Amino acid sequence: MKKMKYMAGGLLPLAVLALGGLLSSCSGDISGTLTAGGSGDFTVKAALQPRMEAFIGRLSAVLGEGSARANILDGALIGASLSRAPGVKSASFRNSAPAAIEGPVEISNIAEFLAPGGGKGFISLAPEGDAIRLGIRLSRETGPGILSLVSPEITDYLSVLMAPIATGETVSASEYLDLVASVYGKDIAAEIGRGRIKASIDFPGPIRSVKGGSFSGNRASFDIPLLDLLVLESPLEYEVMW
Repeated sequence: MKKMKYMAGGLLPLAVLALGGLLSSCSGDISGTLTAGGSGDFTVKAALQPRMEAFIGRLSAVLGEGSARANILDGALIGASLSRAPGVKSASFRNSAPAAIEGPVEISNIAEFLAPGGGKGFISLAPEGDAIRLGIRLSRETGPGILSLVSPEITDYLSVLMAPIATGETVSASEYLDLVASVYGKDIAAEIGRGRIKASIDFPGPIRSVKGGSFSGNRASFDIPLLDLLVLESPLEYEVMW
C-alpha cells in the first residue's frame, strides 16, 4: 500500500470532515424500536474522541475554516445527508458539544436502508419458517458502495484515513493501525482502536436467537469495535430471529 496514494485528498472542505468524523474515530450509541413491517424509530448519539477532535480542529485551521465553523461535527449537515439516503424517512441531529451530535432517525424500510437503487441491500428482513429473520452482512466489497449512498464525500475522507471500508485495500486490522500510526501518529491509531459502536434495538416479538450480540426478551444488544467496521478484515455478519 502506498501512503501517498491517499494524501492527495487531504485538502477537503470541513463539511466533509464533519461527515466523515462519524466513522473515523468515535464512540456511538444507537437505540430504538423496529416494527413488524420494517419501519423503525431510532436515537443516535456519536462523539469524536479527544485526539481525533484535535486532529480535525488542526486540519480545519489549515483549511482556513476554523473561525467560520463552531462545530467540528455539524449535526444539521449530517442529518440532512442521512435524510436523503435510501430507506430513511427523516433524520435530525443537534450538537450537544462541538464534536458530539445526537438526534432521531426514522427509517421507512429497514431492508431498503442504504440499498443501491433497485438492488439488494446489506440488510435483509424475511420470514423463515414460523419466525422472522433480520440479517446484516457488511463486507469490504459492499462497504464503499454503502458509504457513497450516505455521502460520496465520506468515502473521500475515510480514504484520507486509509480505511479499507472506503479504499477497498486488503490489509489486516494490525497493519491498518500501524499505517495510521506512521502517518497520523500513535494517538490517533489508538483512538481508532478503542472506538466502539453500541446498539440496543427492541423487536416486535420475543427474540429466539441472536448472532453477533446478545438478547433479553424483545431487546437485542450489539457492541461493535470500530476497527472491525473500518477494516472489514472479515465480513461482519449479524442476525436476529424472532
